[in-house]
Amino acid sequence: MAGHSHWAGIKHKKALIDAKRGKLWSKLSKAIIIAAKHGGGDPESNLKLRYAIDAARAVSMPKDNIQRAIKRGTGESDGANFEEILYEGYGAAGVAILCDVLTDNRNRTAGEVRKIFEVGGGKLGESGCVAWMFDRKGLFVIPADKVDENALMELALDAGADDFKHVEAKFEVTCEPSAFQGVADALAAAGIEPEVKEIARIPKNTVDLDTETARTVLKLVEKLDDHDDVQSVSANFNIPEEALVELGG
Repeated sequence: MAGHSHWAGIKHKKALIDAKRGKLWSKLSKAIIIAAKHGGGDPESNLKLRYAIDAARAVSMPKDNIQRAIKRGTGESDGANFEEILYEGYGAAGVAILCDVLTDNRNRTAGEVRKIFEVGGGKLGESGCVAWMFDRKGLFVIPADKVDENALMELALDAGADDFKHVEAKFEVTCEPSAFQGVADALAAAGIEPEVKEIARIPKNTVDLDTETARTVLKLVEKLDDHDDVQSVSANFNIPEEALVELGG
């Protein structure tokens, strides 16, 4: 899953940059709004809302912004109505790509996302064409030089994780979404700060890419991720170590 980790790391660095521009706050506000709309405004009883709030706090979104988004979601204040859409498509070399989207204008967003796929050498597909290739999992990526492997593995598995891998210079911990908070709390209690902490779509199988194809695919997924309505992008590529070196990874 080296390619997945590579993209997760890029997203993490992008998030820090986007947070400084305030760009990420807009996306996170939408996630809070839709979570509160569907599950209510109490994060203790609405896990999806709790995850969205935690993600917002992680990039220093002000408390007032979070509360305003919750109120919009619960109908206590006015605002646009957002709907959740999953766009599915293909990149170069047949790489499967999923885009989780929150939009208040389905037609506009569909046209813009289709254009990004086409310009990036890919194609927007029909509903259901690639979603079956992914499992929804909690994902934690921890630098290998920050923690003892055996101690981390024991802690993670005891907290409910279902898989633990040493991938290059990282440890990857995955779990069912229902166990996400338990694993996150256990890591926090042990003073372990993951580089990546999210509920993600993990590919069941991956496509190995050469350097040039990897560059093309990464450019496409970054363009998709940069769209204001796209909440997250998942893809099933793997970048071999020699290609990562050439790409500067």
